[in-house]
Amino acid sequence: MEAHPEESTIDTHLQQRRSPRQLKTRRARQVALAALILLLATVCSGIPGVIGTAGAAILPWLGLGLLAVLLTAALLARRVIVLTLVPVLVWVLAMAPSLPGLPVAGTEGTTPITVASQNVRAQSGGAAASAADLAGNGADVIALTELDGESLAAAGETLAGDYPYSFAVGTVAIWSMYPIADVEPLFLGLGWKRALRVEVQTPTTPLAVYVLHAASVRPGHQQDRDTMLAGLADAVAADPAAALIAVGDFNATSADPALSAIRAQADWVRPTDGTLGFTWPAAFPLARIDQVFVRGLSVLSSTTIRAGNSDHLATVTSITP
Repeated sequence: MEAHPEESTIDTHLQQRRSPRQLKTRRARQVALAALILLLATVCSGIPGVIGTAGAAILPWLGLGLLAVLLTAALLARRVIVLTLVPVLVWVLAMAPSLPGLPVAGTEGTTPITVASQNVRAQSGGAAASAADLAGNGADVIALTELDGESLAAAGETLAGDYPYSFAVGTVAIWSMYPIADVEPLFLGLGWKRALRVEVQTPTTPLAVYVLHAASVRPGHQQDRDTMLAGLADAVAADPAAALIAVGDFNATSADPALSAIRAQADWVRPTDGTLGFTWPAAFPLARIDQVFVRGLSVLSSTTIRAGNSDHLATVTSITP
């Protein structure tokens, strides 16, 4: 049957009226789907194991995606804007323990101690330069990780004059302006040593210092790292020291569930320079994998700096009892 011209005109007008509504519905669904995906990615950052490690690595950057989704909803899909606030809230809660802090003033009569730490990258030839740079920034205690024999000797020669007290084991070492006592290599659940504990005799109080070079994380292989982090948490829990700091390359981003055990025993040191304290890679930092934890101490300031030619930035933290 042949359609009447009037009916064709009516159908065309109906399609034109429906199209904007259908476009808005399609946009709303797309925004809602994007919000759901980002919500799931955020939730995954709290799952122990490989999923949580991967999720924690991208967690800070999910904020950019959520901001884009929120703006898109406000401009093009207001009907789902409340829905997009859910993943934003979950992200804020997940990121809260890793957000920057504020510097504080020291207490009169106490001596601030500055502890610097850096992974100097084995066979880079830059350990001496890193050591010199950290010393030049006023560090009282310098901890270096991923040292080989040559870089250990080079750093030691550079620091020998101003830092007469030192201890090294495996791939980690520490130099101090103040006397060191009770030196101890740590296995942390493994059959090889990549951590140490010493007691630095500061003018104010003895300071227990842990230096860690955690095992690397590769797809399907992170058990050694998790074992070391759990071992560090156990060691800190059993340590009777009133003042304690743990520094080094943890190979775990700030929100990694593998850090939950050590977080329960010591305070994660927040960067006080207004950043998230990303340390790797040095050329364009994307993640903070070099961590600082304290117990029984006040953090005056904590920041990151470039030192030597390492692929890691150094952490520099000023503390006081």
